[in-house]
Amino acid sequence: MHIPKKGLRSLGIAESYTGRTNSTLCGVVMRKDLQLDGCAFATATVGGMDATEAIHTIIQDLNRQDINVIMLSGSVISWFNVIDPDAVFTKTGIPVICVTYEESEGLDADICNHFPTDNERLAAYRKLGSRTQFSLNGGLTIYLRSWGIDIRDAGMLVAAFTCSGKIPEPLRVARLCARAAHHFCSESIIP
Repeated sequence: MHIPKKGLRSLGIAESYTGRTNSTLCGVVMRKDLQLDGCAFATATVGGMDATEAIHTIIQDLNRQDINVIMLSGSVISWFNVIDPDAVFTKTGIPVICVTYEESEGLDADICNHFPTDNERLAAYRKLGSRTQFSLNGGLTIYLRSWGIDIRDAGMLVAAFTCSGKIPEPLRVARLCARAAHHFCSESIIP
């Protein structure tokens, strides 16, 4: 992957949920020059284990051959719905970068507390591996996991897509769109 290329495209995927049974995921295709180039939505079950399928739905609905990297806003969403980024990379051949923003002791204890007999969920979480700390140009710290791309290149790519603060633009826009769509759908439900 040629990171300096302006036309490089990232698919940023983020979610929104407010205690309902489903969360709303949005995938935003954005060029490195920050031109928005596509958008798709899916839902995942809050507390379920279908987030990876929701991501595959977004990728399938977009039907794009020009996406160079997939950025995920975290790898555990929708109340412990664990994404399998390795499966996303294996199925698509597109490198995957998970971005998180805070230091953490990990979620093992929380998963065991909320899902005491769910060994599959705990194994899926542990399969993610450890995160790597990365400093952005402004001195802000993010935490990365990557599949199909070297962690140093993943950090450079995330930095290239980050204008201000520590949220890369594809993820920031995806989160805004997911939040708006989630709110719209919850307000528009006909009894």
